[in-house]
Amino acid sequence: MTTAQKTSKKRPATSQVGPNLKKPHLEKSSSDKKRSRPVTASVQPASTSDSEPDDLEDAEKTGDDAEGDWIDEDDEMDVDNNGDVPTLNSPALKDPNAARESHKAQKILQEQRRAAKPHSTLLIEAKRVWSLARQKTIPTAERRKHVKNLMDVIRGKVKDIVFKHDASRIVQTVVKYGGQKERDEIAAELKGKYKDLVQNKYSKFLVTKLIRLCPSHRTSILLEFQTHVLRLLLHREATSVLADAFELYANAYERTILLRDFYGKEASLFSFTTGSEEDKERAKKGLSGILEGVDNERRRRTLNALKDNLVTILNNPDKGAVTHAVVHRALWEYVSAVSTIQDEIEREKLAREIFESCQEVLAEMVHTRDGSRVVREFLAQGTAKDRKQILKVLKPHIERMCLDDEAQLVLFTALDVTDDTKLLSKSLISEMTTPAQKLYPSPQGRRSLLYLLLPRTRRHFTPAQIASLAETDEMRARTSKKEPQSREGEVRKFASEALITWVQENGAILVREPSGTLVVADVMLFAEGDKTAAIKTLLAAISSPYPSTDSSTPHPIDLPHTSRLYKTLLQGGHFNRTTGAIDTSQTHWDSEAFARSFVAHVGRDVVVSMCTKGAGNGAFVISALCEALVRGGEGCAEEKKRVKEWFGGKVVKEVEAGEAKGKKILVENLALL
Repeated sequence: MTTAQKTSKKRPATSQVGPNLKKPHLEKSSSDKKRSRPVTASVQPASTSDSEPDDLEDAEKTGDDAEGDWIDEDDEMDVDNNGDVPTLNSPALKDPNAARESHKAQKILQEQRRAAKPHSTLLIEAKRVWSLARQKTIPTAERRKHVKNLMDVIRGKVKDIVFKHDASRIVQTVVKYGGQKERDEIAAELKGKYKDLVQNKYSKFLVTKLIRLCPSHRTSILLEFQTHVLRLLLHREATSVLADAFELYANAYERTILLRDFYGKEASLFSFTTGSEEDKERAKKGLSGILEGVDNERRRRTLNALKDNLVTILNNPDKGAVTHAVVHRALWEYVSAVSTIQDEIEREKLAREIFESCQEVLAEMVHTRDGSRVVREFLAQGTAKDRKQILKVLKPHIERMCLDDEAQLVLFTALDVTDDTKLLSKSLISEMTTPAQKLYPSPQGRRSLLYLLLPRTRRHFTPAQIASLAETDEMRARTSKKEPQSREGEVRKFASEALITWVQENGAILVREPSGTLVVADVMLFAEGDKTAAIKTLLAAISSPYPSTDSSTPHPIDLPHTSRLYKTLLQGGHFNRTTGAIDTSQTHWDSEAFARSFVAHVGRDVVVSMCTKGAGNGAFVISALCEALVRGGEGCAEEKKRVKEWFGGKVVKEVEAGEAKGKKILVENLALL
């Protein structure tokens, strides 16, 4: 028989010929969750999900294609020159009739190969119906009809065909577009095969979909992984499925099924993952439930087994399992259990051993809740040398950590517990302040910048975040010598210069953005150092004529968040809704000096125009200016006199006759000058 070789390049299938059509907008389902990404991942992929597309285009075909599946009859193919059929590039095929005969021969060869495969007739019919069911633009009712027909074709044969790359996608389409009845039917039919399916590079995606979409079968699927979890976590194909199941879809009880293998064989025999509701509630406690009421010897054996299994994972970072939340949960349970050991020598010995085992891969853990807690515990418990080593490992990833909800808590704890603030300034603080322009647009980035100045303030940090950070306070009291207030002051001092310089260089841009004004306000209020140049930048931003002549670029004072910024700076602090008063920053900010600079740099024309022309959105700002000048007393006498002259009787009447919000309070404060 003539042997055929596929060319490395194929023409598009018939359905793909022509210009690329714009794909219809498809809303993402709320169930399409994504695993948290490690901060060590340098490139953001197009899709962070480990799930495979159900509607695979012909151009994406791999694997079994080499044997003839999916080859279009019009594909260009080279055939061995020693065979009966010449190549398309040979002189003999210059005759069109010869090319046509060659294609006929290839088609016959293709059909023979397909017919020789098991379930060939089933697959041909299934692919025909699948090509109809997978279309994205058909009505829902029509799709249901095709999915029902497709289910009728594969019913009872799913277990036989699911390991093939093309058939696996057919089954995935039924799971994705079918009803719960079809999904449960497929899940039941595949029972007993999930351990093998999860290790196949095609069918593993089907397992993920069934875990997500078939909650009634999720427990039974996960139970099939028991006694194999550690090996599957180190398996190239299976590891992502277990990670998705644990982090995204499993409930508290189902997670214990995946964790039980970490505790060793003895714990597996006596743990409670099946049985009564009382047993399940105990199982949800994880390791603490396993160790509840056991003798010291069995406790020691369980902890040793858990440590050995963790070390196996940690010693194979190239397998990827070290980044998964299930491993971080097991590690956190071990660290927590070790901290409860009464024997101080044994406790310190076990804590030291596990730290040394994972100190080089700590950056792989900080993106999950449990991984973050582990690293924070190491920081709080460690010696000065340990903290230096941790910061060395984390330093290349600090910018990414600043933008991650869990990872940034590690940075905050490092700021809280490290006594060597000079080390912090070089290895951590400078790495956090340098990318300030990239950080401030996101809530996470703003928190990272503001923690340097205002740690744990309720203005920027939630009670849950503050409580999480406070977990290490007790340990910090035993391992750190420096007073927290002293450390916070030194951190603020080291961070202030860079942040003030950043405002000075980018103030004109920052004051126009809501996210920028949030950071600028607290940098100006609480940073330490000379802010004269930064003040000039901020005042220059509003010194342009009011109102703006360009409707597409409004004057900064017409932006609510910007006018609020200048009002806050003139008031000397933020308004506290609880007390109904201004929380002034007397130590690091002089609102009276800012008011004097405001008068000198903004000038009469702009100040008066803010209250009398356009929308008059500057009324509240100028009112705050008057209050600041009054507070300044004799030190602001000249500026008070100038402002009073600017707002003579005629101008005041114009303000009263205008539509500006806050005109009443402005007139009252002008009268106090």
